[in-house]
Amino acid sequence: MRRDKLEKYLKKIDEVIERGPYKDTWDSLAFHKVPDWYRNAKLGIFIHWGVFSVPAFGNEWYPRWMYKKDTSEYRHHIETYGSLKEFGYKEFVPMFKAENYNPEEWVKLFKRAGAKFIMPVAEHHDGFQMYDSELSEWCAAKKGPCKDMMGMLKNEVEKNDLVFTASSHRIEHYWFMGGMRETESDIPEKLEYGDFYWPSYIEPFENYNQEQIQGFEVETLFMQDWLVRTCEIVDKYRPRIVYFDWWIQVEAAKPYLKKFIAYYYNRALEWGEEVTVNYKNDALMYQCGVRDIERGQLSDISPDYWQNDTSVAKNSWCFTENNDYKKPEEIISCLIDVVSKNGSLLLNVGPKADGTLPEKDIELLNALGEWMDINGEGIYETSFWKKSGEGPTVTEEGHFTDVLEHSFTSEDFRFTYKNGCIFAFSMKWPEDGVVRIKTFGKKSKNFKGVIRNVEVLGAPQGCEFQLCDEYLSVSAKGMNTTLPVGIKIIVD
Repeated sequence: MRRDKLEKYLKKIDEVIERGPYKDTWDSLAFHKVPDWYRNAKLGIFIHWGVFSVPAFGNEWYPRWMYKKDTSEYRHHIETYGSLKEFGYKEFVPMFKAENYNPEEWVKLFKRAGAKFIMPVAEHHDGFQMYDSELSEWCAAKKGPCKDMMGMLKNEVEKNDLVFTASSHRIEHYWFMGGMRETESDIPEKLEYGDFYWPSYIEPFENYNQEQIQGFEVETLFMQDWLVRTCEIVDKYRPRIVYFDWWIQVEAAKPYLKKFIAYYYNRALEWGEEVTVNYKNDALMYQCGVRDIERGQLSDISPDYWQNDTSVAKNSWCFTENNDYKKPEEIISCLIDVVSKNGSLLLNVGPKADGTLPEKDIELLNALGEWMDINGEGIYETSFWKKSGEGPTVTEEGHFTDVLEHSFTSEDFRFTYKNGCIFAFSMKWPEDGVVRIKTFGKKSKNFKGVIRNVEVLGAPQGCEFQLCDEYLSVSAKGMNTTLPVGIKIIVD
């Protein structure tokens, strides 16, 4: 990218902030409203797709680990493709052809699954942009597929009345492939600004410790480049969420992060759209955006709207030949648990390099869609109730906890609320077809209202209910399922 384009864009960013109501301070950005459409949507689809889908080995961090000796990726690469000096990561770019990419079919499937917003990864840590960039030659519109992959998807998303969003993981590119400096590789003798691998510094931390965030010096040019690239995504594609991965929390990124958010929120006002930013940890100050917990959950209701981003596979965000897939009941249980605690679920799929979705991804999305057809009224446009649920199973709070096995029992329930109805989701339907919900017993201190009627969603023979002293008893015959079951309690 030429420096003149960079300087011109930086000037534009300052001008937008100067004339807009949002300034690049936490005071100005605080208490930004969570979009109503987002609160109501509850379910989105995340898409990790890119050059790393070509080797399809390990996970989307292949370009990092292939340059690290004593890793399985390094050994696999040498055995499969030869020396790193002759065949480095950039050699995968021409192999990333996406020849069978059909965004119309993708969106049809995502909508069938019940998703209300779609979030492609615009740029991952490897530095290859999946969109048409005027700021770099290393983008999908100019190399590899030679198509604006993100633009094509946006068109189909909006044709289907879904919401288009985007994520940027660019900031980790600062160190992501730094291992090439420590081994014989295809790194140029001198990396120049604009090179695919630039800057590829050796990572400024040990053992990938996310707590080490203060005191790092990050090259100013890189942070300027990060800011401009991210603003370009906003200007060209108008995503209604911009999601960031974890490294934006480092101290050196803070001034540029505030500039980006002020620019984005001001631009959204110009468009007349409600937007927000997803962030992890404490990268943003309180209520400047929506907190995201990677592969993780909360133990109870959050007063602020939040998000869990997770994947259909436990081991990887991208397609690999040996993905360890979740079961439908794990994904659906996760969705219910998150929504009951005032959150949304962003569920990731990983397409193959040719643009097709793996059969297992399709199978899981179809299963989710079938369940949502029956139970979606207890998910969409709901709010949390005064308690998230009942039962012995407690979900562990924090990042990377939702890959743990949660053995829900027939005594576990999760609650949501909408329009005079409390939805009690039985997380494991009992074999005898009778559930007992203690929260709604006559002697319960949790509910003192009137129960007018009860419905078991999807019950082929209807249901019967009885209000007992210790619990609400609900029975339904013919419910042969391993999936959670929605119970609609109509109250007065």
